[in-house]
Amino acid sequence: MFKKILEKNPYQLIATAAFIDLFILCVCWEWFVSPLRPGGSWLILKGIPLLFAIPGIWKGKVYTMQWASMLILLYALEGLVRILETGANFWLAALETLLSIIGFVCLLMYLKPIKKEAKALKKLSAK
Repeated sequence: MFKKILEKNPYQLIATAAFIDLFILCVCWEWFVSPLRPGGSWLILKGIPLLFAIPGIWKGKVYTMQWASMLILLYALEGLVRILETGANFWLAALETLLSIIGFVCLLMYLKPIKKEAKALKKLSAK
């Protein structure tokens, strides 16, 4: 099993870890660390879209990584907006922003050679 993990692209592994960590952060933040309302809020549901992306990123599915790279920008945006809050929310928002940016950059770095190869094949087939 460990050998299978080592065979994966490092960017893929880091992106998967960032999405998992971001999901855990979203759930913990809105459930018990610093919820919008005491006892938790419906904002806990904001982590659900991340769950749909995690298996595809882990398996290396290009289509999933493409839409996940756009999805994660919403979490970066939320983190940047909520970073203006005080107390624990500041640190949670900073962590959310950091994880989002790490996940986004890793997805782009993983997809870059794939896109480059696809463009080269398209150019070759056009000739």
